[in-house]
Amino acid sequence: MKNISKNPNAKPSPAAGEGGAFYHHGRGAQINTKNRFLVNEVTKEHIEAIDDWEETTLPTQYIEEEVKTIVNKVDSPDVGMSYSMNPYAGCEHGCIYCYARNVHEYWGYSAGIDFEQKVIVKKNAPQLLRKFLMHPKWDATPIMLSGNTDCYQPAEQKYRLTRSLLETCNEFNQPVGILTKNSWILKDKDVLQEMGKKQIVSAMVSITSFNEDLRRVMEPRTTTAKQKLKVINELSSAGVRMGIMMGPMIPGLNEHEMQRIMKAARDNGATFTAYTFIRLNGAIKFLFHDWLYKNFPDRADKVWHLIENSHDGKVNDTRWGVRMRGEGPIAQLVAQQYRKYGKLYGMNAEDWSLDRSLFKRPGEQGRLF
Repeated sequence: MKNISKNPNAKPSPAAGEGGAFYHHGRGAQINTKNRFLVNEVTKEHIEAIDDWEETTLPTQYIEEEVKTIVNKVDSPDVGMSYSMNPYAGCEHGCIYCYARNVHEYWGYSAGIDFEQKVIVKKNAPQLLRKFLMHPKWDATPIMLSGNTDCYQPAEQKYRLTRSLLETCNEFNQPVGILTKNSWILKDKDVLQEMGKKQIVSAMVSITSFNEDLRRVMEPRTTTAKQKLKVINELSSAGVRMGIMMGPMIPGLNEHEMQRIMKAARDNGATFTAYTFIRLNGAIKFLFHDWLYKNFPDRADKVWHLIENSHDGKVNDTRWGVRMRGEGPIAQLVAQQYRKYGKLYGMNAEDWSLDRSLFKRPGEQGRLF
């Protein structure tokens, strides 16, 4: 695998593409970027000068931790949530564009391959949630499950922390929103159905493309779009309010699929939508650049420049309200499509909100807000 310069304009050789000898199949990131918090790191550079270089794909490691908190206040005003909880840090799904990659550096790891291969398991998450909800000043503000990493990533098959968190929320009648790319959510259909009857849960399934060749390299360990539609259909039929997240929309790769995604989701029972426009903040800029030129050398220049043209000549924007929508002709076209087809398919038309009035702590009477 070629050494990739930190210069975002550097172009890796197309020979290092998907069929390259050292491509990590089943991983989104192909390199480990430098952790900005670490002063000293051991790195491998100029590997093309080493005769007997070998690169292997390491299995996923689950690192069990006892953490201090599980519910976090969200200060960003443009993400649509006030609180979030994430039972896992790092995500085996490996989505190359994931904004949560940068957070992995706080744990002492890289935002690249480490993010997908070294997953932090917050084993005491259910106990912490119960303690949090018992606080007398907590007012049942909805909490987003998977505000950062996917709560139904493969680790959930072993640890079932998400299941325990949902059971606790159901016991307290604590409103919860869910965002996932994995069909494993269907394993919790029973508790979600109970919460759906009380209108204390809604769920969004992230669908970015119906192109399986694109999904396999862009979101390598997520489920197929066909399976995601099955999730929407089955859970909406069970009484769970379902929506779709179309994010991110990437010009030159998937932005043209917005109408098809919205229609298919509507036909399977989704009633609300959201979307984001690609932005490449922090280490994601280098990871995405490396991935793009390895997988799509024929159009990489075009895609990269379209992203730049949508962020005032950069690939990232930190301005509230603009950073996840972009600006310029391409971003405006995506926004127009979103409004047009959302209206056409009757999305976001209902006046609906999670019910906070049922919240009660064990042993006390319910109260109205």
